[in-house]
Amino acid sequence: MNSFTQLRGVVAPVLGDDMNTDQIIPSAYLKDVHANLGEGLFAYLRRKPTGEKNSDFVLEMDTYKHSKILLVGNNFGCGSSREHAVWALQEFGIQCLIGKSFAELFRENCLKNGVLAISLDDERYSIISNFVSNTGGGELSVDLEKCEIQNKDHKLCDFLIHQNERYMLLNGLDDIGLTLGNVDLILKWEEHMIGHHSFLQSSITTGY
Repeated sequence: MNSFTQLRGVVAPVLGDDMNTDQIIPSAYLKDVHANLGEGLFAYLRRKPTGEKNSDFVLEMDTYKHSKILLVGNNFGCGSSREHAVWALQEFGIQCLIGKSFAELFRENCLKNGVLAISLDDERYSIISNFVSNTGGGELSVDLEKCEIQNKDHKLCDFLIHQNERYMLLNGLDDIGLTLGNVDLILKWEEHMIGHHSFLQSSITTGY
């Protein structure tokens, strides 16, 4: 998994509360192992029922079609626990989400795949939202080392993230990678348990 330290990119607003995982990646794209998940991202919003592109949807606009950051609303990623929703965002090029809140399982899937999901309070969210609406395609920098969101001139706001999650993202670790970082301790524990088990087996056999 790639590490996340700093990211600079255009912020695309995909607003609205309770955006669920079926809206992010429709279930039709889960049936084919060869499906292009990037093309499937927000498929029913990006395309009309006829299949024609919906030029009014933000990610079909020239300004935002190469965005790396999404500004989203409340409870983003609710619904099912499908990890494909995060994979679709990644295949499109999205590496960071800024919102008010995220569904718990969706946020966990983001963390396991190296996508930074930032939750902001109302005041900080308004600062970022105003920047996006006023600049219409302006770039932001997200600095995970400093836990700051910046424009080209100065810091706009800071953000909070659990230290363990920050460590995993900075070092490109998923749960397995984090566990393997303690492999020496695990081996020592196994050796201890084997020795302890051997002692118990001897006691049972000899009657002592």
